[in-house]
Amino acid sequence: MKLSVLFTTYNAPVWLEKVLWGFSAQTHCDFEIIVADDGSGPETEHVIERMRSETGLSIRHVWHEDSGFRKCQILNKAILYAQSDYLVFTDGDCIPRRDFLAEHAQQARPGAYLSGGYCKLPMSTSEAIGKDDILSGRCFDLDWLRANGLPRRRKNLKLTASGRQAHILNRITPTRCNLKGSNASVWLKDAIRVNGFDERMQWGGLDREFGVRLINSGVHPRHVRYNAICIHLDHPRGYRDAEMVKRNRALRIANGRNRVVQTDYGISQLVAEGFKPADRTLGFDLWQQQQGLSSINDNDIL
Repeated sequence: MKLSVLFTTYNAPVWLEKVLWGFSAQTHCDFEIIVADDGSGPETEHVIERMRSETGLSIRHVWHEDSGFRKCQILNKAILYAQSDYLVFTDGDCIPRRDFLAEHAQQARPGAYLSGGYCKLPMSTSEAIGKDDILSGRCFDLDWLRANGLPRRRKNLKLTASGRQAHILNRITPTRCNLKGSNASVWLKDAIRVNGFDERMQWGGLDREFGVRLINSGVHPRHVRYNAICIHLDHPRGYRDAEMVKRNRALRIANGRNRVVQTDYGISQLVAEGFKPADRTLGFDLWQQQQGLSSINDNDIL
């Protein structure tokens, strides 16, 4: 099963390199990476070029100019660039365990999305992780993490659960199966059916609102909280805005109550404003098909 892995980044090349080393060690090897870049400077591009060469990973860099926090728009562009039927969403600050993609691929079901979580690291632990720690898997070992500053807490159980235990915990967890952009997967056709992410939303719940519309469209949520594992590197969050979070929450609740499936501020608006992938892609072709348009010719793409 081929996967398209989508994640955003913004001027965090050191963290991005660690994430890419994590994907280079995956046991499931049939995937492409689409780095959705919300306006980073040239150092990010240099890291991507170097990591392509050093790892052999298939990495596509989708970039737009820095014009404030536009995560939803760059994610919608990345969706249109996808060349696989199944999308895995994570973040440019989340290192995946070696079985991360294998779990998403194995647990994928028609008419469902998968939602996992992450183990949040303090800054000291985040900085301590190096290439060898990622490739060897040491940075997912609870003893190693504690020795490097991770505090003891109940949520660390995600790092030690395995096999049958993980599947039981996924079934009995009281945590709601909201879509989490740091660890989620969905069929490409379902993401396009709901018109992608709502570009009015900035930081704070944009992924959860996307999940609400997927559920409204008939897609069922499934937990991979204890088996699809990633660790979250610490970073400052200067983009936090309490008022924006409040507006996002109100929109999500209203869309849930009113059974809204499609946003008017998503992929269709993006295409109407002139955006097209630079080459022929499954994502853009599928969007056209869902719009009732004929398949485009290569010469029609900008």
